Amino acid sequence: MKSKKVERMERKVKKMASFAEITKLNSNSTKPNNNNNENADKNVLNTKRQSSEPNSAQKKPKLEGDDYLQLKKALKEHKKQVKLRPRFWLRDVGNFASLSVDLDNRIPLFMSDLQHLIMYSQIVQQSPYNPARWCQLDRPARLQSTCVLVVENISMYDFVSNESSFQYLSTKFKDKLEIINSNAYERDVIQDLLMVPLTGHQLNIYLGRYSTIKMAAKKSSEVFDIVQNIFHIERNKESTDFIEEDEKVEPPKSDKFPRTDLLMSGWQMVEENFPLPIIGLMERKYQGYVTSKDEYKMVTKNSPMFGIDCEMCKTTIGDLEVTRVSLVDEKHNVFYETFVKPHNRITDYLTRFSGITPQMMKGVTKRLSDVQEDLRKLLPPDAILVGQSLNSDLHALRMFHPYIIDTSIIYNLTGQRVRKSKLQHLAKQFLNEHIQESSSGHCSIEDSVASLKLVQHKLTQNIYYGDAVMSRTQSDFVSYQDMANSGYAKNLLRQIASFDKTAMVFSTKKTLDVYEQWTFKNPDKPHSNIKLVSGENDADVIDKMLSSMKSNNLNIGHIQCGDEDKAKSYSLLDETIRRICENAEFPSLHIVIFTGCKNPALSNGCAFLAVS
Repeated sequence: MKSKKVERMERKVKKMASFAEITKLNSNSTKPNNNNNENADKNVLNTKRQSSEPNSAQKKPKLEGDDYLQLKKALKEHKKQVKLRPRFWLRDVGNFASLSVDLDNRIPLFMSDLQHLIMYSQIVQQSPYNPARWCQLDRPARLQSTCVLVVENISMYDFVSNESSFQYLSTKFKDKLEIINSNAYERDVIQDLLMVPLTGHQLNIYLGRYSTIKMAAKKSSEVFDIVQNIFHIERNKESTDFIEEDEKVEPPKSDKFPRTDLLMSGWQMVEENFPLPIIGLMERKYQGYVTSKDEYKMVTKNSPMFGIDCEMCKTTIGDLEVTRVSLVDEKHNVFYETFVKPHNRITDYLTRFSGITPQMMKGVTKRLSDVQEDLRKLLPPDAILVGQSLNSDLHALRMFHPYIIDTSIIYNLTGQRVRKSKLQHLAKQFLNEHIQESSSGHCSIEDSVASLKLVQHKLTQNIYYGDAVMSRTQSDFVSYQDMANSGYAKNLLRQIASFDKTAMVFSTKKTLDVYEQWTFKNPDKPHSNIKLVSGENDADVIDKMLSSMKSNNLNIGHIQCGDEDKAKSYSLLDETIRRICENAEFPSLHIVIFTGCKNPALSNGCAFLAVS
């Protein structure tokens, strides 16, 4: 009887011999050579003859000596190459944006999310932002190129309702994600793609060089002045003039740094599930929500802060509804206080947590719509709302508000951003106060005051105070802008080119003029690593992209989807995507962006991602 070791060796030799034979046959089949075809036919005939011979099943192919070693080496190298290939996959936030997720539960991504991925694929750890909040790109340094195709005038609904016309796109691009239409927050798609907000580290560098960020925007070829907000903010003056005036104004004496530095960024609000008045989401996800003002003023270092907290009870719908709302001002006086009658019958008062009892709710007639109207009248247009995990309170109030300081964000005792510290622990640690200890439940006024005190206390220290995450990683890059200044930005192409990477943009002249505007402040002084290539029409643009793309690290094609014959346009577009993917160097990251309709109320856009 053969030993197990010998049997294993024979099975291994047989497997590798079979693999070698298959490889040889595949190689022969790809060569249009008659002799090879004849040899292949002979091999097949010989195989058939051998199989017809008696006991042929017991015969085992044998590989010995150099042949065996060479095959073993080839297999080892093949496995190594497979392991080293770049790999793209979605994290939870990215999965929630997938077109496969039910529309009501889907949370779209922003164009800035794709921007972060493009930057990271090119300059890896040198990128000021990474895409870790929504995806993971393994071994990006092994990518030969990143190819981006931007297609305007086509939406997510156009793709979903005509998916059969996109056979290549549907089968080759596994990850299909919904993205917010840039027009929904008054941004141009090119500006949205190219403008990368300054990080706190970059901001400090330019302040050191130019004294003020306004001066940096004027004198530096790298810094651009932009204004981004998804809320309707009154801007009677140029943003640079406003910022210059705000810099001259003295903050409150107790503040050692501007309170605006503690405001949540748009990315943080998305990540923390704050309600945002984005066209497309308002219709399906935030029905019945209202903005806290019709129009807002630009927030400043002197804008008033209000602590806010809501208490909720469980009702017959099986969910929580707001039953008490409290706001306090910076002197800790009650600014607004009311009980609220839910639209559904209360089934559990949750007194242990809410402090609400049946006696308190007797005679209460004020509804949530009344509270919304009260707050819309009372809150100043530049009010900063302060609270602990305010996303829950704003959802309970069914309200949008742009200026938020969340104590669960600016304070962290765990050292992990996803693990929030409780308000009770924060108050005890930093204020030496004991709250939420009453046997009758929480008090919304007490919690509002505690949150406001925590912010006021931090303003007497520094921005890193009380935050174990930021104090440990002050010099590290983050997945969203902890300290970024969204009013000023650097160009994506220029940042990539500064690391000796080449970038080329292909489009028609009208579109390229916009790229030039947001890339070169002085068109007479272009960057040697950045080229803008103009085509007479979209077909010419694609031809030029195909002929030049292999010589660049980053390729961006920007075309329009025709209005005349949509079905034909979709098929041609699918063919264009196939040609680009097959013409690119291997391996490459491919991103196709459908920007959405010009009217954002009609539909968002979508993005398709794959590594070839």
